[in-house]
Amino acid sequence: MQSNVLVRDLYAARRAAGRPVVSFEFFPPKTADGERGFFDRTLPQLAALKPDYCSVTYGAGGSTRDKTLALVEAIQQRHQLPAMAHLTCVGSTEAQIREIIAQARARGIHNILALRGDPPAGESQFQQTAGGFEYAWQLVQLLREAGDFSIAVAGFPEGHPACHAGRHVDWERLREKIAYGADLVITQLFFDNRLYFEFRDFLAKQGVTIPLVPGILPILNVTQIKKITLLCGATIPPALLARLEELAGDDAASTEFGIEYSTRQCEELLRAGAPGIHFYTLNKVRSTTRILQNLGLV
Repeated sequence: MQSNVLVRDLYAARRAAGRPVVSFEFFPPKTADGERGFFDRTLPQLAALKPDYCSVTYGAGGSTRDKTLALVEAIQQRHQLPAMAHLTCVGSTEAQIREIIAQARARGIHNILALRGDPPAGESQFQQTAGGFEYAWQLVQLLREAGDFSIAVAGFPEGHPACHAGRHVDWERLREKIAYGADLVITQLFFDNRLYFEFRDFLAKQGVTIPLVPGILPILNVTQIKKITLLCGATIPPALLARLEELAGDDAASTEFGIEYSTRQCEELLRAGAPGIHFYTLNKVRSTTRILQNLGLV
């Protein structure tokens, strides 16, 4: 596959062919050893599964900006995989964001996930940078004006944790954000498919027709999933939490259970017409590989 493919075109082509889009999310490794391991083992093994594209996170507060662009460029060049760079509003003026966009274009990056972003470490609330953007729609608008990017945005089936007016208000704001030029939505992780279906149906009634891509996180153990859901505002269904608590201390059994759970989740989502699955890999190989094998998508 050509690395310069626009992600919006991938979804259109796969929809026409009746095939789901498979995508992986990575984060930039924090150390030189981690980076070597990622390029020598993790990325080759996951690239061998032939995902349609990959995305690379930006880090809280934009802390991995340069690494994000370098990693996306390397994925495209080394594996000829389309890749998407996350870009946030945090810690940057509009002029600096324009410069980042110019750097992305110069590196051959034409797929961007536009996010408001999480506050830097040690801060609990988003703070607008003087001369910067307060909302993701402003970043979407800027990218659309640039003219040559495929733009994804985030969606929250349970509502954004910062939106205290309720999830329907948050979904309405998402619809407005989409109107500024987003090509697709990638959802926050969730463990109850009913949340996704309600989210999808609400937006469909509002006239939204772009792909709403479910984001799936394979469970490794109860400690991991409690920590991640606390950070992102997602919930764990009581029955799922109870089973994970029973398996606490047995990471191998927890991981196997997580593979089975995510497989069932994905099967139901795809049967119900989801345009694909976006896997939050956490830079790990086993669970995502096994889930795709179970789904017959390898």
